[in-house]
Amino acid sequence: MTTLSTPPQDSADPVSTTRKSAGDSRRGKASPARRSGHTRFVLACLLPALVLFAVFMVYPTVNVFRMSLYTWSGFSPDMKFVGLDNFRHLVDDDQFVRAFQNTVTLLVVVTVVTMGMGLFLAAIMTRQKLRSRNFLRFVLYIPNVLSVVVIAAVFSAIYDQNNGLLNSMLRLVSLDSWQQVWLGDQKVVLYSVGIAMVWQSLGYYMVLYMSSMSSIPEELYEASGLDGASASRQFFSITMPLIWQNLRTSLTFFIMSAVNLSFVLVRAMTGGGPDSSSEVLLSYMYKQAYTNSSYGYGMAIGVVIFAFSFLVSLLMSRATKREPLQF
Repeated sequence: MTTLSTPPQDSADPVSTTRKSAGDSRRGKASPARRSGHTRFVLACLLPALVLFAVFMVYPTVNVFRMSLYTWSGFSPDMKFVGLDNFRHLVDDDQFVRAFQNTVTLLVVVTVVTMGMGLFLAAIMTRQKLRSRNFLRFVLYIPNVLSVVVIAAVFSAIYDQNNGLLNSMLRLVSLDSWQQVWLGDQKVVLYSVGIAMVWQSLGYYMVLYMSSMSSIPEELYEASGLDGASASRQFFSITMPLIWQNLRTSLTFFIMSAVNLSFVLVRAMTGGGPDSSSEVLLSYMYKQAYTNSSYGYGMAIGVVIFAFSFLVSLLMSRATKREPLQF
């Protein structure tokens, strides 16, 4: 009598294994080999960006911190380690203190004016039925696409003492006493640069806020209008809360970009003068590092700028944090 032996239960059936793998693939379960290949592909795509980021961002930033601990002219091979002496000298440097004060003044004034006017113009163009709305938006946005050096040249011509547009208009309306040496008077030069910064940035943030306001449902305004809410009440009770996250992000971004923008305009329009009355942190760092051959001292100023920017970003993020509203 012949008995049929049954295969052991733990033996693998090639057909069933293949069917199981195919079934897992159809159900979205990738095999370990496939997942590993996917990971390698993603890493290969990210590698060039990571290398560029490390070479052009991480390494220069670390090098700034390292060089701030040395005294070096920037040209000679002799470098002397001085520790924190460069930072101690900053406290007693009157020009550095003045540059820091000018930077803070520009940031506060330009940020308040730009954000306020951007919100105001965006609300008018979004809520009011203006025939020339698209044309006005185009005109106000043009400065943002121009080179900052071109803007500096334009405003230098406007502020010209003898043939400038501003003084000519004041003479035309018989306000000769208001004429100024706009880029040569210590009392007004910083605000003259600030006006150029506002003109360059206003259109971009106006369009940005218009995009956010346009996404708010009209039914909310209609319902509040039936309840007797005025336009200003609608703005502060509906518009502002619903675009707050966008406003918060753009505010932090603007403050950081204004630090760089102020350097370019000051460098092109005034060179920091007269008598350092328009000097800002980045322009002073540039002078120390590349004009006065005090590279280590200039890098110490760069570290202060980095810490200042990080601190301002953190404070703005904490101060404007609130529960997001949705519609």
